[in-house]
Amino acid sequence: MAIINPSSNYGTVTIVGVGLIGASLGLALKKAGVVNRVLGVGRSVENLDQALKMGAIDAVVDLVEAAKQSDVIVLCVPVAQMRAAFEVIEPYLEPRTMLTDAGSTKGDVILAAKEVLGKKVCQLVPAHPIAGGAQHGASAAKADLFEGKQTILCPLQENSPQDTDLIEGFWQSVGSVVKKISCVQHDAIYAAVSHLPHILSYALMASVVNSEDAEQKLSHVGAGFKDFTRIAASSPEMWRDICLGNRTAVLKELDQYLLVVNHMRKLIADNDGAGLEKLFNKASKARQDLDVL
Repeated sequence: MAIINPSSNYGTVTIVGVGLIGASLGLALKKAGVVNRVLGVGRSVENLDQALKMGAIDAVVDLVEAAKQSDVIVLCVPVAQMRAAFEVIEPYLEPRTMLTDAGSTKGDVILAAKEVLGKKVCQLVPAHPIAGGAQHGASAAKADLFEGKQTILCPLQENSPQDTDLIEGFWQSVGSVVKKISCVQHDAIYAAVSHLPHILSYALMASVVNSEDAEQKLSHVGAGFKDFTRIAASSPEMWRDICLGNRTAVLKELDQYLLVVNHMRKLIADNDGAGLEKLFNKASKARQDLDVL
């Protein structure tokens, strides 16, 4: 069980993967004054150098040293890389060290953790901060990225209440509003409201770019097209891993979406203006209601 007091200081925190989320977390933890030091682990020398220069991390270490030195380790790598990180960490993971993550899928991460960490999986409290942007990399990091944003916790049966509280306090310390749901709920919900929108944004860009008159079309885009496709500028590696890691839920949402699109296509083909307006009204009302939540 972790021995850190969640209301005071999280000691030495290591961030594995210092891109937008990881570097922003480092900046936010330091701004909140809840850490002694922040260590960084990563593949990209450029990102690590940028994070050092920005003050998001204090030093660069490898994952073995991180496991030996840290009070909290936060995995901010693409979800397909989580298993490999667990494999490196496991032999050196001290009983006092807590793990959390920033992965956008939870079922695959938890399965990998249970298979690799064994009994030590009780030291992982899975998380997903609902924060980010189209830009990626440490250069896009912001200390206020998490303020007022949700962070979803998917506690394990193996977690003690004290450790869950500690990680809840950890994410709250950077301004997050923490909510707890099961990993199954998480993956079903975010397949619909996060993963599918990114797929559609990528698909629209791919459709236009692959058309014969792509250059002419792109020279005439307006705000609507730019708004819709903004998230297609996100990390392709990350979204590849998310789609595959949560493929069952993603395919279900894609199939549901295709049913709606095919229905809309038929309404247009049938010149059914009343049907189109009815569908658009329902969608428009639901979207307007989002702004008052």
